[in-house]
Amino acid sequence: MSSIKNLFKLKNETVKPVLKEVDTQEAREQIRVTYYQSGYGDSTKALGEPLTLGMSLSDLYNSFEDLCRKQLNEQEILKQPHKQSQEQEKTNLRRSETALSIYEGQLKAKIDDIDRHKFEIMDVKTNPDKYGIDVDKRPKAQFYIGLALLLPITIYLFVFYISASYSSFFKNFEDGSLTAAIFDAEALSKALNDGVLEAVFVGTIPFVFMGLGYLVHMFQKEKGWKSVMKLIVLFLLTFLFDVILAYLIEKKIFDFNALPGESFTAGDAIQSVNFWGIIFAGFVVYIIWGLVFDFVMKEYENVDKIRNFIRNKKEAIRNDVEKKHELIEQIDKLKHDISEIEGKIAELQSKIDGFIFPVKEYLHYHYQYMKGWYQAINSELKFPNKQLDDLREKCEIVASDHLKKLNVSESDHQNVVYS
Repeated sequence: MSSIKNLFKLKNETVKPVLKEVDTQEAREQIRVTYYQSGYGDSTKALGEPLTLGMSLSDLYNSFEDLCRKQLNEQEILKQPHKQSQEQEKTNLRRSETALSIYEGQLKAKIDDIDRHKFEIMDVKTNPDKYGIDVDKRPKAQFYIGLALLLPITIYLFVFYISASYSSFFKNFEDGSLTAAIFDAEALSKALNDGVLEAVFVGTIPFVFMGLGYLVHMFQKEKGWKSVMKLIVLFLLTFLFDVILAYLIEKKIFDFNALPGESFTAGDAIQSVNFWGIIFAGFVVYIIWGLVFDFVMKEYENVDKIRNFIRNKKEAIRNDVEKKHELIEQIDKLKHDISEIEGKIAELQSKIDGFIFPVKEYLHYHYQYMKGWYQAINSELKFPNKQLDDLREKCEIVASDHLKKLNVSESDHQNVVYS
């Protein structure tokens, strides 16, 4: 056993690598010879008795194990790979915990963003200025009221300008009634009978005025004197067109009622109540339509700004929810990985805290002992061959049972860890 101690001492000495290798080989050869000699001597004394062999092998194992436990430096060398693996796992654990902390922070931020978006969707309807939306704080009902007024006024203007344009350009008057001149229920059908171009001209006249009204709304959005001048020009054009329609209608009525030799002049038109009635029936209603249209469009833009804001917020919520699910999956995976890493660290720690038994080395010495034991039976015992064969067979069973009991027989492991 002193040779085994010398072996471990040789491993701990700081010498040149070549000398250390030579010394270790010499020490191992000395130990091998010592175990062989011990087996030979014990077998000679016990006359190869199998029962004595079992006890001797147990003593051999206990002595070897006790010696290994006392060789702290040797144990430290054997445990070094486990410590390195544990440090690597601890590095992986810190990396995973850092990633987990980052993902959990991102998840909390996403949840806060979702809650904030939901609150803003509800709050923007009452506090649009808070979110940079410049809208009038008026109830939405005014939009629908304005729309309800705009529709019948639009129908009126269509009827008026179709009838008035047909009367002024194409109609042959059969009486001098002003009402019949302005409002002709069959104006469009009569224009169609006169020709396609006449029908197109009469049918599209109202759209010209609608377009002028739309331009008035658009120019009002602009600021400055240029916008004011554009508005003045548009109103003058509309007024002049209505003046022309009124003049032509009033002239046809005058001509229908005129005596031979009478002629219609601009002065007559200005002095005629019917002339101004036609103008105001068209132009004033057109002004009203333009103001109502402008109001409705502004209200719609106010509502549309809020709708766009809400639409964008809902899209942001959908994106955040998708990102939230991705983060939850990543967090769950990281938690699973962390649990596995902690299990590996605990397993490695149990190996570090435990005792590492060098299986291969013990088997080498065990077989040397058994070789000496069998050699003594063959050389020293003068028994009949049959008795020697039976004795060797029983010793082999005892040696095999000993290794099986230790769970080191036919082992492919270099070392075994006992926690």
